[in-house]
Amino acid sequence: MFKKKITLTIFLLLVFSDFLETFTQFCFKKSALAGSAAALNNLSGIFGFFQGVFLTWFLWLGFIAVALTFIIWSTVLSRIDLSVAVPVASFSYVLVPLVSIILLQEKVSILRWEGIFFILIGVIFVSLSSKER
Repeated sequence: MFKKKITLTIFLLLVFSDFLETFTQFCFKKSALAGSAAALNNLSGIFGFFQGVFLTWFLWLGFIAVALTFIIWSTVLSRIDLSVAVPVASFSYVLVPLVSIILLQEKVSILRWEGIFFILIGVIFVSLSSKER
């Protein structure tokens, strides 16, 4: 199959893809918060929720970010193996909690940070194993 090495360009595309993925999640969270004032216990409340979500520009920015991520991800996958691309593009596991803390004032527990740490260790092992081939 491929067995191509990651070039600087591909690496930068992967990093940019992670930032776009984080931005997408932030936008979708903000759009969900825009609709959260509506009670979801009846049809009118559900309609109000979706109206709040769809009227925010965060939702549409999120959709644009998804489209850009798709284009970048397709480009990357045309150049390197999927089993290499996914672990390298896993930095969003750290970026999303950081953005959640800084921009959304969410709390991230020590236990969650420990879980993120172990995921990243697994990502490193997977990435290193791809070099063995």
